[in-house]
Amino acid sequence: MRVPRIYCAEAESPQSTLTLDETASRHLCQVLRLSNDHPLTLFNGRGGAFAARIIRADRKRAEVALGEATGESLESPLPIHLGIALSKGDRFDWVLQKATELGVSHITPLHTQRVDVRLNRERAQKKYRHWQQVLISACEQSGRNTLPTLAELTQLEPWLTQVEAEGKWVLCPDKAKPLAMASKPASVALLIGPEGGLEDAEIQCAQSAGFNALQLGPRVLRTETAPLAAIAILQHHWGDM
Repeated sequence: MRVPRIYCAEAESPQSTLTLDETASRHLCQVLRLSNDHPLTLFNGRGGAFAARIIRADRKRAEVALGEATGESLESPLPIHLGIALSKGDRFDWVLQKATELGVSHITPLHTQRVDVRLNRERAQKKYRHWQQVLISACEQSGRNTLPTLAELTQLEPWLTQVEAEGKWVLCPDKAKPLAMASKPASVALLIGPEGGLEDAEIQCAQSAGFNALQLGPRVLRTETAPLAAIAILQHHWGDM
């Protein structure tokens, strides 16, 4: 029997009790139809995980008892900061989900010249909360106990000057050197453009900021495929895949 994994930021101390929020409680008691004494794993998104069990099942508020700390870290030895331009529909959600499964540690949504998604402040805040929930769900599914850090929507140029990583790459079809020629970096920043790609001036700006060109073979990949292929390759070369 698979033990459900539930995110709970308040999970801190073994041998304590917690009341889960309405979303988690509804998922456990209405969707999964779990009852008292059913085992769980609670993780707090900061690396901590605990064995737990339901002691009171309620549709709106389920109460759980925490046992001992459990679980090993599944974090990649290669910190990857993904800077990715916004895309339409559910494509961006899909990238966030799969990038989390693949082990990225930081994600920054970017606004670039060819991004045609327009978000006012209220919609941006709503989207941010939604994206955070996507990351939580991906961690629950994949076994990660640490949530990737999600930055607010950022313009490209400030991100280029502020991001810190030993190795920096921008997806670019021209003048790219094979990744295998690079020495192993302690950390990576990866820049992915929107549908239609980055403008030439944006690529030049990235290269001026220390980003190297990266090409993923001879075929053109969609904006939701390219980051996942690149992350998998980076993890294969220097991470844990």
